Amino acid sequence: MHYGYDGKVAVVTGGSSGVGLATVQTLLQSGASVALCARTESRLSDVAAVLVRDHGQDRVLARALSVLDADAVKTFAGEVESRFGRCDLLVNNAGQGRISTFADTGDDDWRAEFELKLFSQIHPTRAFLPMLRRAKGAIVAVNSLLAYQPEAHMVCTSSARAGVQNLIKSLSVELAPDIRVNSILLGLIGSGQWLRRFAEREDQSQSRADWYAALAAKKGIPLGRLGDAAEAAAAIAFLGSPAASYITGAQLEVSGGLSRHI
Repeated sequence: MHYGYDGKVAVVTGGSSGVGLATVQTLLQSGASVALCARTESRLSDVAAVLVRDHGQDRVLARALSVLDADAVKTFAGEVESRFGRCDLLVNNAGQGRISTFADTGDDDWRAEFELKLFSQIHPTRAFLPMLRRAKGAIVAVNSLLAYQPEAHMVCTSSARAGVQNLIKSLSVELAPDIRVNSILLGLIGSGQWLRRFAEREDQSQSRADWYAALAAKKGIPLGRLGDAAEAAAAIAFLGSPAASYITGAQLEVSGGLSRHI
């Protein structure tokens, strides 16, 4: 599907794997030039080589950095401006969750989790804000259903995710009418941590489809399966596109019906 990004420039953080990479691919296929960043240089280099092969050197910019390094993110924004001259969409794709209960989460763990989840939104938003204002662009935050539906075994991440959702709502008001700010709330997506858990499954003869189906049944997902990263990417591309021009301060669930809140 083409989401109408011809002539537009998108920036995707955490863009070398999972939902981030699927988003990069979807946006490139929809006509955008894309700048992506991620922490692991070797992985990013491999991904960038494939993206350049498929879409051309002139439409891809990849940089290895941590979004917790404000100076590195600011430098990245400068490179995007020098290379492309604009930024129409910023996709803040935060890191994975921390599995822990209140009893086994130490103070340093709390600080690290809140810093990661909040500043992975704050630093890129601050760095790309001038370009987004000029373009009257959009920000899409990749968040989790945990923000509204916390899990006891992910107490730290759930709390931090709720803080991110509050930040996104505040930004949607403060940055209007120039910039639209929305989020997606992910349920269980079949990438990243779930692929690793599948690899460590007790019954090594069980197929991934069967293992995912059993997990979906255990979690009570009405659609009976885990989501695909491309399905999350489609929601992100929609929220950042002209088709969502009157949507801001909203959250779109990509959870297969897992949510129980109203």
